[in-house]
Amino acid sequence: MSAPSTTNRPSLAILIAMTAIGPTALNIFIASMPGMQLVFNTDYGTIQLTLTLYLVGLGLAQLAYGPISDRTGRRPALLSGLAIFVLGSLLCTLAWSIEVLIAGRLLQAIGGCAGLVMARAIVRDIYDRSESAAMIGYITMAMSLAPMFAPAIGGFLDAWWSWRASFALCMLFGLAVATWSLLRLPETLLHKAETGGSIMGGLAAYCRDQWSLLCHPGFRGYALQTTFTSGMFFAFITGAPFVVISVQKLPPSTYGLWFILVSVGYMVGNFCTGRLARRFGTDRMIAAGAIIAVFGSGLITTCGLLGYTSPPALFLPMAVVAISNGITLPNGIAGAISVNPRLAGTAAGMVGALQMAMGAVATQIVGHWQDIRPDHLPMEFTMLGFACCAAATCLLSRNARQTISKAG
Repeated sequence: MSAPSTTNRPSLAILIAMTAIGPTALNIFIASMPGMQLVFNTDYGTIQLTLTLYLVGLGLAQLAYGPISDRTGRRPALLSGLAIFVLGSLLCTLAWSIEVLIAGRLLQAIGGCAGLVMARAIVRDIYDRSESAAMIGYITMAMSLAPMFAPAIGGFLDAWWSWRASFALCMLFGLAVATWSLLRLPETLLHKAETGGSIMGGLAAYCRDQWSLLCHPGFRGYALQTTFTSGMFFAFITGAPFVVISVQKLPPSTYGLWFILVSVGYMVGNFCTGRLARRFGTDRMIAAGAIIAVFGSGLITTCGLLGYTSPPALFLPMAVVAISNGITLPNGIAGAISVNPRLAGTAAGMVGALQMAMGAVATQIVGHWQDIRPDHLPMEFTMLGFACCAAATCLLSRNARQTISKAG
Protein backbone atom coordinates (compact mmCIF):
# COMPACT_ATOMS: atom_id res chain seq x y z
CA MET A 1 0.00 0.00 0.00
CA SER A 2 1.42 3.32 -0.98
CA ALA A 3 1.12 6.21 1.45
CA PRO A 4 -0.81 9.35 0.61
CA SER A 5 1.19 12.11 -0.93
CA THR A 6 2.65 14.74 1.35
CA THR A 7 0.27 17.37 0.04
CA ASN A 8 -2.73 15.15 0.88
CA ARG A 9 -1.65 14.44 4.45
CA PRO A 10 -3.75 15.87 7.30
CA SER A 11 -2.10 18.46 9.50
CA LEU A 12 -0.68 17.45 12.85
CA ALA A 13 -2.98 19.98 14.52
CA ILE A 14 -6.17 18.32 13.32
CA LEU A 15 -4.93 14.89 14.45
CA ILE A 16 -4.22 16.33 17.89
CA ALA A 17 -7.66 17.95 18.09
CA MET A 18 -9.58 14.81 17.14
CA THR A 19 -7.55 12.75 19.62
CA ALA A 20 -8.18 15.22 22.46
CA ILE A 21 -11.99 15.05 22.32
CA GLY A 22 -12.47 11.78 24.22
CA PRO A 23 -9.89 12.39 27.00
CA THR A 24 -11.15 15.94 27.51
CA ALA A 25 -14.73 14.79 28.04
CA LEU A 26 -13.47 12.00 30.30
CA ASN A 27 -11.48 14.29 32.60
CA ILE A 28 -13.21 17.67 32.63
CA PHE A 29 -16.01 16.81 35.08
CA ILE A 30 -14.06 14.55 37.46
CA ALA A 31 -13.57 17.30 40.05
CA SER A 32 -17.36 17.84 40.06
CA MET A 33 -18.24 14.21 40.86
CA PRO A 34 -18.35 14.50 44.68
CA GLY A 35 -20.62 17.56 44.41
CA MET A 36 -22.87 15.89 41.85
CA GLN A 37 -23.65 13.23 44.42
CA LEU A 38 -25.46 15.91 46.41
CA VAL A 39 -27.07 17.54 43.36
CA PHE A 40 -28.74 14.31 42.24
CA ASN A 41 -29.25 12.97 45.78
CA THR A 42 -27.63 9.64 45.04
CA ASP A 43 -24.73 7.51 46.26
CA TYR A 44 -21.17 7.82 45.01
CA GLY A 45 -21.33 4.42 43.34
CA THR A 46 -24.11 5.67 41.05
CA ILE A 47 -22.19 8.84 40.25
CA GLN A 48 -19.22 6.59 39.47
CA LEU A 49 -21.30 5.08 36.65
CA THR A 50 -20.89 8.33 34.70
CA LEU A 51 -17.20 7.44 34.53
CA THR A 52 -17.41 3.64 34.36
CA LEU A 53 -20.08 3.51 31.63
CA TYR A 54 -18.24 6.21 29.71
CA LEU A 55 -15.25 3.88 29.61
CA VAL A 56 -17.46 0.96 28.60
CA GLY A 57 -18.98 2.98 25.76
CA LEU A 58 -15.58 4.27 24.73
CA GLY A 59 -14.27 0.74 24.54
CA LEU A 60 -17.17 -0.99 22.79
CA ALA A 61 -17.62 1.71 20.16
CA GLN A 62 -13.97 1.46 19.15
CA LEU A 63 -14.60 -2.15 18.15
CA ALA A 64 -17.04 -0.82 15.55
CA TYR A 65 -15.22 2.31 14.36
CA GLY A 66 -12.03 0.48 13.44
CA PRO A 67 -13.54 -2.08 11.03
CA ILE A 68 -16.02 0.47 9.65
CA SER A 69 -13.20 2.88 8.84
CA ASP A 70 -11.21 0.08 7.15
CA ARG A 71 -14.16 -0.39 4.79
CA THR A 72 -15.71 3.07 4.36
CA GLY A 73 -12.76 5.37 5.01
CA ARG A 74 -11.45 7.40 7.95
CA ARG A 75 -13.29 10.63 7.17
CA PRO A 76 -16.93 9.35 7.20
CA ALA A 77 -16.35 7.40 10.41
CA LEU A 78 -14.86 10.43 12.16
CA LEU A 79 -17.59 12.86 11.14
CA SER A 80 -20.33 10.47 12.24
CA GLY A 81 -18.68 10.03 15.62
CA LEU A 82 -18.29 13.77 16.16
CA ALA A 83 -22.00 14.30 15.47
CA ILE A 84 -22.89 11.73 18.14
CA PHE A 85 -20.45 13.36 20.58
CA VAL A 86 -22.07 16.79 20.18
CA LEU A 87 -25.53 15.30 20.76
CA GLY A 88 -24.35 13.52 23.90
CA SER A 89 -22.72 16.67 25.25
CA LEU A 90 -25.95 18.59 24.75
CA LEU A 91 -27.90 15.93 26.64
CA CYS A 92 -25.41 16.06 29.53
CA THR A 93 -25.66 19.85 29.66
CA LEU A 94 -29.46 19.68 29.95
CA ALA A 95 -29.57 16.60 32.20
CA TRP A 96 -32.44 16.74 34.71
CA SER A 97 -31.72 13.39 36.36
CA ILE A 98 -28.82 11.08 36.96
CA GLU A 99 -30.28 8.62 34.44
CA VAL A 100 -30.30 11.26 31.70
CA LEU A 101 -26.75 12.27 32.57
CA ILE A 102 -25.55 8.67 32.32
CA ALA A 103 -27.30 8.31 28.93
CA GLY A 104 -25.62 11.50 27.71
CA ARG A 105 -22.25 10.25 28.89
CA LEU A 106 -22.71 7.04 26.90
CA LEU A 107 -23.40 9.06 23.75
CA GLN A 108 -20.37 11.23 24.48
CA ALA A 109 -18.22 8.12 24.75
CA ILE A 110 -19.61 6.48 21.61
CA GLY A 111 -18.94 9.61 19.60
CA GLY A 112 -15.73 10.78 21.24
CA CYS A 113 -13.84 7.54 20.69
CA ALA A 114 -13.99 8.06 16.91
CA GLY A 115 -11.18 10.60 17.12
CA LEU A 116 -8.95 8.25 19.11
CA VAL A 117 -9.31 5.40 16.63
CA MET A 118 -9.13 7.51 13.48
CA ALA A 119 -6.02 9.43 14.52
CA ARG A 120 -4.10 6.21 15.16
CA ALA A 121 -5.31 4.61 11.93
CA ILE A 122 -4.51 7.74 9.90
CA VAL A 123 -0.98 7.80 11.31
CA ARG A 124 -0.48 4.17 10.27
CA ASP A 125 -1.92 4.97 6.82
CA ILE A 126 0.83 7.56 6.37
CA TYR A 127 3.89 6.29 8.29
CA ASP A 128 5.74 3.00 8.82
CA ARG A 129 5.98 1.20 12.16
CA SER A 130 8.88 3.09 13.77
CA GLU A 131 7.68 6.45 12.54
CA SER A 132 4.16 5.65 13.75
CA ALA A 133 5.38 5.25 17.33
CA ALA A 134 7.22 8.57 17.15
CA MET A 135 4.24 10.38 15.59
CA ILE A 136 1.77 8.93 18.09
CA GLY A 137 4.13 10.10 20.82
CA TYR A 138 4.22 13.64 19.45
CA ILE A 139 0.45 13.71 18.91
CA THR A 140 -0.34 12.54 22.41
CA MET A 141 2.26 14.91 23.87
CA ALA A 142 0.53 17.91 22.33
CA MET A 143 -2.93 16.44 22.87
CA SER A 144 -2.14 16.09 26.59
CA LEU A 145 -2.57 19.83 26.95
CA ALA A 146 -6.35 19.34 26.78
CA PRO A 147 -6.74 16.70 29.53
CA MET A 148 -3.94 18.44 31.43
CA PHE A 149 -6.02 21.52 31.97
CA ALA A 150 -9.45 19.85 31.72
CA PRO A 151 -9.80 18.95 35.43
CA ALA A 152 -8.62 22.42 36.46
CA ILE A 153 -10.99 24.09 33.98
CA GLY A 154 -13.83 21.84 35.11
CA GLY A 155 -13.13 22.63 38.75
CA PHE A 156 -13.21 26.36 38.16
CA LEU A 157 -16.30 26.15 35.94
CA ASP A 158 -18.03 24.23 38.71
CA ALA A 159 -17.08 26.89 41.25
CA TRP A 160 -18.02 29.85 39.05
CA TRP A 161 -21.16 28.49 37.38
CA SER A 162 -22.06 24.80 37.77
CA TRP A 163 -21.08 21.34 36.60
CA ARG A 164 -23.25 21.86 33.47
CA ALA A 165 -20.76 24.40 32.12
CA SER A 166 -18.14 21.65 31.63
CA PHE A 167 -20.43 19.70 29.32
CA ALA A 168 -21.41 22.84 27.42
CA LEU A 169 -17.72 23.47 26.77
CA CYS A 170 -17.35 19.89 25.48
CA MET A 171 -20.23 20.49 23.07
CA LEU A 172 -18.58 23.60 21.66
CA PHE A 173 -15.26 21.76 21.34
CA GLY A 174 -16.94 18.95 19.43
CA LEU A 175 -18.66 21.39 17.06
CA ALA A 176 -15.37 23.15 16.35
CA VAL A 177 -13.48 19.93 15.56
CA ALA A 178 -16.35 18.62 13.42
CA THR A 179 -16.39 21.81 11.34
CA TRP A 180 -12.61 21.77 10.98
CA SER A 181 -12.60 18.11 9.93
CA LEU A 182 -15.41 18.64 7.42
CA LEU A 183 -13.48 21.42 5.74
CA ARG A 184 -9.84 20.33 6.05
CA LEU A 185 -9.49 16.58 6.68
CA PRO A 186 -8.48 14.51 3.60
CA GLU A 187 -9.13 10.79 3.22
CA THR A 188 -5.95 8.78 3.88
CA LEU A 189 -7.22 5.23 3.30
CA LEU A 190 -6.28 4.46 -0.31
CA HIS A 191 -7.36 0.82 -0.44
CA LYS A 192 -10.50 -0.15 1.48
CA ALA A 193 -10.98 -3.61 2.94
CA GLU A 194 -13.53 -5.95 1.39
CA THR A 195 -17.06 -5.65 2.80
CA GLY A 196 -18.15 -9.20 2.12
CA GLY A 197 -20.88 -8.22 -0.35
CA SER A 198 -23.75 -8.38 2.16
CA ILE A 199 -24.60 -7.71 5.78
CA MET A 200 -23.80 -11.31 6.75
CA GLY A 201 -20.67 -11.28 4.60
CA GLY A 202 -19.54 -8.05 6.19
CA LEU A 203 -20.18 -9.46 9.66
CA ALA A 204 -18.23 -12.60 8.79
CA ALA A 205 -15.32 -10.50 7.52
CA TYR A 206 -15.48 -8.38 10.67
CA CYS A 207 -15.31 -11.45 12.92
CA ARG A 208 -12.56 -12.99 10.79
CA ASP A 209 -10.40 -9.86 11.05
CA GLN A 210 -10.89 -9.60 14.80
CA TRP A 211 -10.05 -13.27 15.31
CA SER A 212 -6.93 -13.10 13.15
CA LEU A 213 -5.56 -10.31 15.30
CA LEU A 214 -6.46 -12.00 18.58
CA CYS A 215 -4.71 -15.18 17.42
CA HIS A 216 -1.49 -13.30 16.75
CA PRO A 217 0.79 -13.59 19.84
CA GLY A 218 2.55 -10.34 19.00
CA PHE A 219 -0.72 -8.41 18.91
CA ARG A 220 -1.78 -9.93 22.22
CA GLY A 221 1.53 -8.90 23.79
CA TYR A 222 1.29 -5.29 22.68
CA ALA A 223 -2.43 -5.07 23.47
CA LEU A 224 -2.08 -6.46 27.00
CA GLN A 225 0.87 -4.17 27.66
CA THR A 226 -1.17 -1.07 26.81
CA THR A 227 -4.19 -2.46 28.68
CA PHE A 228 -2.47 -2.95 32.02
CA THR A 229 -0.66 0.37 31.63
CA SER A 230 -3.99 2.13 31.13
CA GLY A 231 -5.39 0.35 34.19
CA MET A 232 -2.89 2.21 36.40
CA PHE A 233 -4.06 5.58 35.12
CA PHE A 234 -7.77 4.83 35.48
CA ALA A 235 -7.25 3.52 39.00
CA PHE A 236 -5.67 6.86 39.83
CA ILE A 237 -8.33 9.12 38.29
CA THR A 238 -10.99 7.07 40.08
CA GLY A 239 -9.41 7.18 43.51
CA ALA A 240 -7.52 10.48 43.57
CA PRO A 241 -10.55 12.85 43.54
CA PHE A 242 -12.03 10.94 46.49
CA VAL A 243 -8.73 11.06 48.38
CA VAL A 244 -8.12 14.77 47.75
CA ILE A 245 -11.68 16.10 48.08
CA SER A 246 -13.42 13.71 50.50
CA VAL A 247 -10.52 12.46 52.63
CA GLN A 248 -8.17 15.46 52.65
CA LYS A 249 -11.11 17.94 52.55
CA LEU A 250 -9.54 20.07 49.81
CA PRO A 251 -11.55 21.91 47.11
CA PRO A 252 -12.05 20.45 43.61
CA SER A 253 -9.86 23.18 42.13
CA THR A 254 -6.91 21.87 44.18
CA TYR A 255 -7.23 18.47 42.58
CA GLY A 256 -7.47 20.08 39.15
CA LEU A 257 -4.34 22.15 39.65
CA TRP A 258 -2.27 19.24 40.98
CA PHE A 259 -3.46 17.03 38.12
CA ILE A 260 -1.56 19.33 35.75
CA LEU A 261 1.62 17.75 37.13
CA VAL A 262 0.38 14.33 36.02
CA SER A 263 -0.26 15.59 32.50
CA VAL A 264 3.19 17.18 32.38
CA GLY A 265 4.69 13.81 33.26
CA TYR A 266 2.70 12.17 30.47
CA MET A 267 3.94 14.80 28.03
CA VAL A 268 7.54 14.14 29.09
CA GLY A 269 7.05 10.45 28.37
CA ASN A 270 5.49 11.23 24.99
CA PHE A 271 8.39 13.54 24.16
CA CYS A 272 10.87 10.79 25.01
CA THR A 273 8.99 8.47 22.67
CA GLY A 274 9.00 11.00 19.86
CA ARG A 275 12.75 11.56 20.20
CA LEU A 276 13.94 8.03 21.03
CA ALA A 277 11.54 5.50 19.42
CA ARG A 278 13.36 5.46 16.07
CA ARG A 279 16.73 5.04 17.81
CA PHE A 280 15.94 2.35 20.38
CA GLY A 281 12.86 0.65 18.89
CA THR A 282 9.45 0.06 20.37
CA ASP A 283 10.36 -3.00 22.45
CA ARG A 284 13.16 -1.34 24.39
CA MET A 285 10.95 1.68 24.99
CA ILE A 286 8.16 -0.55 26.32
CA ALA A 287 10.59 -2.31 28.67
CA ALA A 288 11.83 1.04 30.00
CA GLY A 289 8.25 2.19 30.55
CA ALA A 290 7.40 -0.99 32.48
CA ILE A 291 10.35 -0.52 34.84
CA ILE A 292 9.46 3.12 35.51
CA ALA A 293 5.82 2.17 36.13
CA VAL A 294 6.71 -0.33 38.85
CA PHE A 295 9.01 2.21 40.49
CA GLY A 296 6.44 5.04 40.41
CA SER A 297 3.47 3.00 41.62
CA GLY A 298 5.63 1.40 44.29
CA LEU A 299 6.63 4.87 45.47
CA ILE A 300 2.99 5.96 45.74
CA THR A 301 2.13 2.85 47.77
CA THR A 302 5.16 3.26 50.03
CA CYS A 303 4.26 6.88 50.77
CA GLY A 304 0.71 5.81 51.62
CA LEU A 305 1.82 3.02 53.95
CA LEU A 306 4.16 5.45 55.73
CA GLY A 307 1.33 7.90 56.25
CA TYR A 308 2.37 10.52 53.70
CA THR A 309 -0.93 11.36 51.97
CA SER A 310 -0.59 15.05 51.12
CA PRO A 311 -1.02 16.19 47.49
CA PRO A 312 2.77 16.30 46.86
CA ALA A 313 3.17 12.72 48.16
CA LEU A 314 0.35 11.64 45.86
CA PHE A 315 0.94 13.61 42.67
CA LEU A 316 4.74 13.69 42.47
CA PRO A 317 5.08 9.87 42.28
CA MET A 318 2.06 9.80 39.96
CA ALA A 319 3.96 12.09 37.61
CA VAL A 320 6.61 9.34 37.41
CA VAL A 321 3.89 6.81 36.55
CA ALA A 322 2.59 9.23 33.92
CA ILE A 323 6.06 9.36 32.33
CA SER A 324 5.97 5.57 32.04
CA ASN A 325 2.51 5.75 30.43
CA GLY A 326 3.77 8.30 27.93
CA ILE A 327 6.56 5.92 26.94
CA THR A 328 4.65 2.64 26.92
CA LEU A 329 1.33 3.55 25.31
CA PRO A 330 2.50 5.09 21.98
CA ASN A 331 4.99 2.27 21.44
CA GLY A 332 2.51 -0.43 22.39
CA ILE A 333 -0.18 1.02 20.12
CA ALA A 334 2.23 1.40 17.21
CA GLY A 335 3.32 -2.21 17.62
CA ALA A 336 -0.26 -3.50 17.76
CA ILE A 337 -1.46 -1.66 14.65
CA SER A 338 1.64 -2.82 12.74
CA VAL A 339 0.81 -6.52 13.05
CA ASN A 340 -1.31 -6.19 9.89
CA PRO A 341 -1.29 -2.69 8.35
CA ARG A 342 -4.32 -3.62 6.20
CA LEU A 343 -6.31 -3.87 9.43
CA ALA A 344 -4.80 -0.82 11.14
CA GLY A 345 -8.23 0.61 11.97
CA THR A 346 -9.48 -2.70 13.35
CA ALA A 347 -6.34 -3.13 15.46
CA ALA A 348 -6.54 0.45 16.75
CA GLY A 349 -10.15 -0.10 17.73
CA MET A 350 -9.43 -3.38 19.49
CA VAL A 351 -6.52 -1.95 21.47
CA GLY A 352 -8.60 1.05 22.47
CA ALA A 353 -11.50 -1.19 23.48
CA LEU A 354 -9.26 -3.31 25.68
CA GLN A 355 -7.81 -0.19 27.31
CA MET A 356 -11.26 1.15 28.12
CA ALA A 357 -12.49 -2.23 29.34
CA MET A 358 -9.60 -2.45 31.76
CA GLY A 359 -10.28 1.15 32.74
CA ALA A 360 -13.86 0.21 33.60
CA VAL A 361 -12.59 -2.72 35.67
CA ALA A 362 -10.13 -0.46 37.47
CA THR A 363 -12.78 2.13 38.32
CA GLN A 364 -15.06 -0.52 39.78
CA ILE A 365 -12.29 -2.17 41.79
CA VAL A 366 -11.22 1.13 43.33
CA GLY A 367 -14.79 2.43 43.76
CA HIS A 368 -16.08 -0.66 45.58
CA TRP A 369 -12.90 -1.03 47.62
CA GLN A 370 -13.15 2.60 48.73
CA ASP A 371 -16.71 1.98 49.90
CA ILE A 372 -15.28 -0.71 52.20
CA ARG A 373 -12.12 1.19 53.12
CA PRO A 374 -12.59 4.94 52.51
CA ASP A 375 -8.96 6.01 52.29
CA HIS A 376 -6.01 6.10 49.86
CA LEU A 377 -4.88 2.46 50.00
CA PRO A 378 -7.42 0.94 47.54
CA MET A 379 -6.18 3.21 44.78
CA GLU A 380 -2.51 2.68 45.59
CA PHE A 381 -2.61 -1.12 45.76
CA THR A 382 -4.70 -1.34 42.58
CA MET A 383 -2.17 0.79 40.72
CA LEU A 384 0.72 -1.35 41.97
CA GLY A 385 -1.08 -4.51 40.89
CA PHE A 386 -1.56 -3.21 37.34
CA ALA A 387 2.08 -2.11 37.18
CA CYS A 388 3.27 -5.60 38.13
CA CYS A 389 0.95 -7.15 35.50
CA ALA A 390 2.36 -4.80 32.85
CA ALA A 391 5.93 -5.73 33.80
CA ALA A 392 5.10 -9.45 33.69
CA THR A 393 3.48 -9.05 30.27
CA CYS A 394 6.57 -7.24 28.99
CA LEU A 395 8.73 -10.21 29.96
CA LEU A 396 6.39 -12.98 28.83
CA SER A 397 5.61 -11.49 25.41
CA ARG A 398 9.16 -10.44 24.56
CA ASN A 399 9.80 -13.07 21.88
CA ALA A 400 6.45 -12.56 20.13
CA ARG A 401 6.98 -8.80 19.99
CA GLN A 402 10.49 -9.16 18.57
CA THR A 403 9.14 -11.10 15.57
CA ILE A 404 7.08 -8.04 14.64
CA SER A 405 10.06 -5.74 15.17
CA LYS A 406 12.16 -7.78 12.72
CA ALA A 407 9.33 -7.63 10.17
CA GLY A 408 9.36 -3.87 10.49
